[in-house]
Amino acid sequence: MLTILIDMPTYLSSAEAAARLSVSRQTLYAYVSRGLLRAQTNPVTRESRYLATEVERLAANRARGRKPKAVARAALDWGAPVLESAITLIEDGRLSYRGIDALGLAARASLEEVAALLWQCEASAAFATHAPSTPEVFKALLQHYRKQRAEAAMLPLFSVASEDAPTAIWQCNAGRQAQGCGDLVRLLAASLLRAAPNTAPIHEQCARAWGVGKAGAELIRMALVLCADHELNASSFAARCIASTDASLRSVVIGGLAGLSGGRHGATTARGEALWDELGDIDPERKLHERLARGDDLPGFGHPLYPDGDVRAAWLLTRTLKHHPKWKKLIDLASERVGQQPSLDLALVALRRHLNLPMGAAFGLFALGRSVGWIAHGLEQRQNPHLIRPRAVYTGVRPPARAADAASKHARKRPPHAPRETAPGPDMFTTLFKIT
Repeated sequence: MLTILIDMPTYLSSAEAAARLSVSRQTLYAYVSRGLLRAQTNPVTRESRYLATEVERLAANRARGRKPKAVARAALDWGAPVLESAITLIEDGRLSYRGIDALGLAARASLEEVAALLWQCEASAAFATHAPSTPEVFKALLQHYRKQRAEAAMLPLFSVASEDAPTAIWQCNAGRQAQGCGDLVRLLAASLLRAAPNTAPIHEQCARAWGVGKAGAELIRMALVLCADHELNASSFAARCIASTDASLRSVVIGGLAGLSGGRHGATTARGEALWDELGDIDPERKLHERLARGDDLPGFGHPLYPDGDVRAAWLLTRTLKHHPKWKKLIDLASERVGQQPSLDLALVALRRHLNLPMGAAFGLFALGRSVGWIAHGLEQRQNPHLIRPRAVYTGVRPPARAADAASKHARKRPPHAPRETAPGPDMFTTLFKIT
């Protein structure tokens, strides 16, 4: 039996955190209220405590001072919040959709019900009793893409199957908009399954198309719910940028699909599949050691937002690995070697292999579930009248100064004791970027 060594998180008290940041407790509490730091309750003393890694990250951000380049990099790399949203919360190792625990929803809800929750409408309004229609060319393209993986087929098929008008900004009727959103999800399901759009629950459509029974359908349902949204990930941020231009929600889904296709995002599932194939069934432990020895990473392990492990992955793996003790032993060993727990990407690969689904189905489930979140972000972004348009910190070669500019600059020399101008600080950058 393997003993897995896991580094326990280190916490700081309020006094320790304030001292590390060189601020008063009042300022520390202000950081919490602004979303720059998270306070957790000590289960023993009931006092507030702070994850040491988050305090150190905030201290490093403050130490960068008012250098715009460093500030921009910190805000865009798992840094301070830059958008306001009421959709999804990731906090204290938990995931919730509009205040409802996502794991609880995975235990009982369908993707359609979660969509209605995130879109703030009735499920019956979004998912009508008749299926959306598709153009004739869609049927022809189904044959063309039938043998291709979901990563390659979903985007072109969905683009052809859907149209802008039902979810364009000028569609003001709430009922029609809700139905348009539901139709987009059903059309994406048809694009994944290479079938005509259907009115059956999405997880049942998948189970029937892939030939799995009731237990398999339940696992698919859980996976779709856990994929539904994950705050401001790269594809959802791209979706919000698109929505801020007043583009249709169809365009929002297309942009989300494009963003998800990258190897650092949803296509990590394909890298996880390749890793699984590389390790194989014969002496996988030796192959794992060799891979790490040559400096290769292990895709599908670790998530910055879950220091103690991705709760979505743990939920799914608990239900699949019990049938595969050798898989569990290898994943536990990999976790021990790299000091990180599996992420959702690897859990989706394990689910695909457990149910013997087609190659690419892990990505397909990720995209199909996440489409609900992209639409939710698009709807929320539409409530804000501003275009998302942050500024870049220019690092290239500057053009030569013109003679008139030089003369003007000389004429505007500062008085000897005038205060120096400073570059925008983190708060100013966050304000410029904070468009909801």
